[in-house]
Amino acid sequence: MATSRLFQPLTIRGFTAPNRIMVSPMQQYACADDGIANDYHLVHIGRMAMGGAGMVVMEAAAIEPRGRMSHMDLGLWSDDHIAPLARVARFVKQFGAVPGIQLVHAGRKGSIQAPWDGLGPLTEADAARGEAPWTLVGPSAIAAGPGWPVPEELSVAQLREQIQLWADAARRAAAAGFEIIDFHGAHGYLLHSFLSPISNQRTDEYGGSLENRMRFPLEVVEAVRAAFPASGALFYRLSVLDGVDGGWTQEDSAVFCRELFARGVDVIDVSSGGAIADRSSDVRVRRGYAFHAPYSRALKQAVGDAGLVATVGLIVEAEQAEAVLQAGDADIIV
Repeated sequence: MATSRLFQPLTIRGFTAPNRIMVSPMQQYACADDGIANDYHLVHIGRMAMGGAGMVVMEAAAIEPRGRMSHMDLGLWSDDHIAPLARVARFVKQFGAVPGIQLVHAGRKGSIQAPWDGLGPLTEADAARGEAPWTLVGPSAIAAGPGWPVPEELSVAQLREQIQLWADAARRAAAAGFEIIDFHGAHGYLLHSFLSPISNQRTDEYGGSLENRMRFPLEVVEAVRAAFPASGALFYRLSVLDGVDGGWTQEDSAVFCRELFARGVDVIDVSSGGAIADRSSDVRVRRGYAFHAPYSRALKQAVGDAGLVATVGLIVEAEQAEAVLQAGDADIIV
């Protein structure tokens, strides 16, 4: 019988995870408007560590209030967030798992309702019950989809401020005891929106060519790598393709990932789609069990030994996970 790869320890920088199972960051919509973690997060994340996952990554924490998706999102824009998150990270470590946290700026896809209210853009009716919309920002003044607000285009000076916000959030993540930072660079949020020609139509050094569109996300990565301990790992969740005409492609992703690895990213967390706030736009990405495995396989072949690749998406049985790893389609199962 072949040796299990799923339950094989994995060393990345200064930690060794007991297995190759990573709990994906999943939005819980469980915070008050201050973005502070609470008992819900301790129980939700803690039970994942108790269940035996090797790496447990908390849901996306916004680097500033307008970087949230909803009013109920986790935050890391203030030192007030550190102590409540540290309680969660300590608990995760007690069970032998490696604690991580995802960082995000929602960009032009922020200011949304909770799932039970529809996940659409916040309206004046929402404001009347205490959930006011906020001004969105993005690479260009292009709405995420029909019926969505047009974001303000970020100036170059504002991009410098954004980079510092990411670095500050990384410092707080380290202070809270997290050993993994996972950039949310997928699904149409701010980092992804700079990559995709669909959302980035700038004419300065941050738009146009592939090199220019990659510039802001790469500068963010450089700042976070400098702010986060060398023993800590950087993961990057990436939509490896938009799945729509004129969008981000797998070939673009291969180029981008080589640049990410060169700047100290350790793992690419493969996802797809989301450039447009209309799920019907993602039809070219076929859903099914382990549906991102072909994309992670292609990326691994393109980048070689430059770094590790994780894959996510309807991997629901240990046998499925083992098969993905044994086939060499990924190094980590999310």
